[in-house]
Amino acid sequence: MAFSRIAFLASPTAEAEAARQALEAVHGPCAPADAEVLVALGGDGFMLQTLHRHGGLGLPVYGMKLGTVGFLMNQYRADGLHERLARARHNVLRPLEMEAVTEGGQTINSLAYNEVSLLRQTRQTAHLRIAVNGQRKLDELVCDGMLVATPAGSTAYNYSAHGPILPLGSEVIAMTPIAAFRPRRWRGALLRSDAEIGIEVLDALKRPVSATADSHEVRNVVEVRIRESRTQTVTLLFDPEHDLADRILNEQFES
Repeated sequence: MAFSRIAFLASPTAEAEAARQALEAVHGPCAPADAEVLVALGGDGFMLQTLHRHGGLGLPVYGMKLGTVGFLMNQYRADGLHERLARARHNVLRPLEMEAVTEGGQTINSLAYNEVSLLRQTRQTAHLRIAVNGQRKLDELVCDGMLVATPAGSTAYNYSAHGPILPLGSEVIAMTPIAAFRPRRWRGALLRSDAEIGIEVLDALKRPVSATADSHEVRNVVEVRIRESRTQTVTLLFDPEHDLADRILNEQFES
């Protein structure tokens, strides 16, 4: 597919900003609202910022690595951009929806393209009660935290916490404990992507917990509900030799 209106977005580094100016000098400037495709220049963190900020536009996003981590990015090259965009593979991602209720009674909603994580805020361990589709599955998980990861995010924080890598398009999400103390043998669960997860924070005053959807943190939560979005998707574009599905597969064989 050929794109003629390209919006270039740069992370706040000198290298990324210089690349944006050079690309706009060749292809012309374009506002995201007027574009056919977004080109994000930076690392994975900036890619997630771009998805959160501009995902509502429904535009495909092509990333080029100008940051420290670039799992969601293609290699940076200034030349041949139109040709690369035309032959890029499309990977459709569906984010998680997080609904967090705070100790003060406020309800905060956010999206997570990688994962939703719950973490203890103090030296006290977190005590969590977990339900799936309205049925209680764990009366009490004593841990440093837990996370729920999408396939696209399964190679990030989830994998570092010894969670499984999920193939793209598998219609599965991963629930992974972080430093679980009780039950000691519980290593997490794989759930259908349409599952609805409810997490209740026990003894929240003594053992406060925060919930984070990608980089959006909510402090002092007492209840968190998580499910895959029914309505929102984003499309990431990858060079055929750097396709996201292939990268996720290959990660399972890295030593």
